[in-house]
Amino acid sequence: MAKRIKRIEKGVESIKKEIEDHLSNLEEDIKMNKIEQGRYHAKEIDKSLLNSLEIKLKFLGIDDPDLDYYKEKLRKLLNELARGD
Repeated sequence: MAKRIKRIEKGVESIKKEIEDHLSNLEEDIKMNKIEQGRYHAKEIDKSLLNSLEIKLKFLGIDDPDLDYYKEKLRKLLNELARGD
């Protein structure tokens, strides 16, 4: 069980890094007015990465404030992206 927990903890850190990369790319796409590319990054974060992170954190029994931070930041960026349409 200890191996599984270690692997999941590493997975959490990996997912967080990937979310941060996609958020960074989304911010850049908004600045460059690349709407379609921005939608891809937003969809990837929303549909895949946040769900995976939430599941892993629940398994570990961790209440991580980063999850709420990522959701809020995504919401703000989606609003900016919608204004760019």
